[in-house]
Amino acid sequence: MIRAVLIAITLLFSTYSTAQLTIEITQGRDNPTSIAVVPLGWQGSGLPKEDVAGIIEADLQRTGQFAPVARGDMLGSPQDQSEVFFNDWRLLNVQYLLIGKMVPTATGLVAQYQLFDVYAQQMILEGRQLGHPDSLRDIAHAISDSIYEKMTGIRGAFSTKILYVSAVKRGEALYTYRLLKADVDGAREQVLFESDDPILTPSWAPDGERIAYVSFETSRPAIFMQNLRTGERTQLTNFQGLNGAPSWSPDGKQLAMVLSKDGSPDIYVMDVETRNLKRVTRHFAIDTEPSWLPDGKSIIFTSDRGGRPQIYQVTLANGYEERLTFEGDYNARARVIPDGSGIIMVHRETRLDDFHIAKLDIDRGTIEALTETTLDESPSISPNGAILLYATKYREKGILAAVSLDGGVKFRLPSRFGDVREPAWSPFLN
Repeated sequence: MIRAVLIAITLLFSTYSTAQLTIEITQGRDNPTSIAVVPLGWQGSGLPKEDVAGIIEADLQRTGQFAPVARGDMLGSPQDQSEVFFNDWRLLNVQYLLIGKMVPTATGLVAQYQLFDVYAQQMILEGRQLGHPDSLRDIAHAISDSIYEKMTGIRGAFSTKILYVSAVKRGEALYTYRLLKADVDGAREQVLFESDDPILTPSWAPDGERIAYVSFETSRPAIFMQNLRTGERTQLTNFQGLNGAPSWSPDGKQLAMVLSKDGSPDIYVMDVETRNLKRVTRHFAIDTEPSWLPDGKSIIFTSDRGGRPQIYQVTLANGYEERLTFEGDYNARARVIPDGSGIIMVHRETRLDDFHIAKLDIDRGTIEALTETTLDESPSISPNGAILLYATKYREKGILAAVSLDGGVKFRLPSRFGDVREPAWSPFLN
């Protein structure tokens, strides 16, 4: 089984260098909201290291819900409400206007911003974002979060992070694997761990400070925990057979995982502090890919006990198990939507069809395909439940892609230099 896993990993990755994700929007709303993001004034010496307004503009555009006005079409560059002439912006059919300025302070800087409803001719949002000249991207993402929440009623997730895995081919069947962290727009990529052996299934703890993942560096798959602040790595498992698919509990105190140390692969739960293990499933079939429900009382998982991979749920208190999916011949890698209303999973209707990402409505029991790409896998949902990230193939290359949970917005995040896989979206970090 381990050999089969290694073969699968080799097939996932082709020749490439470092990752460096880029954004390509492929589908947006039919009637996106027009917004002008005026370049923020700068009252410091020299020039700022980042274009804050440009980052905000890109954040909003990436959602597919906003259509930023080109800077070359703007009739002015106001930095304060007294400088805003609403008639100028109505001529451009602008619905909303964002202005602001950045002012240095003794300890850093403050970004002051105002959002206006152009047709109502009134300010609807005013804020101040503190930061440092070296953290302008953080300031920009925080402002984007505020604007998005004001406009949609949904908390923004631009300040969150993503994990993913890349590999560099060094020779015949030889790769350098990297676990990477980046902003959700692919910027500020950081290598967290590098190995000559495969890295799989990264998972965020709810505190956003710890991650867990599978590494083959010990010649067998083992689960490691890593502190993102200190870089400290701790090996959690070293059992014979499979050690895989770590998934953090909602309180961050436990990890669900797959172990085959007692025979066939089953779901176990480990107390992270004591390392005590509890076996959750006992079946001769393959039980794998656990994911917690938001209340922490149940786990969903993939099992082929019915003949083909399907999604099951187990209640931890009494061990009661039930099958959740019946439509399609393949359903796997399930992830629960943050509000508990549904499940995102890899779905295939028949053997003749492609693998797609789909949404299961728990109450209705219906399944809706969200993607049209091929070989889709590894879905991960944004903490606000608005967007899901997944791995797929595009032009014979492994990339990350994203789609809104209603299917209306889609974009790609290909690497500039090669394949990337295994995305994991962080929780809210502030």
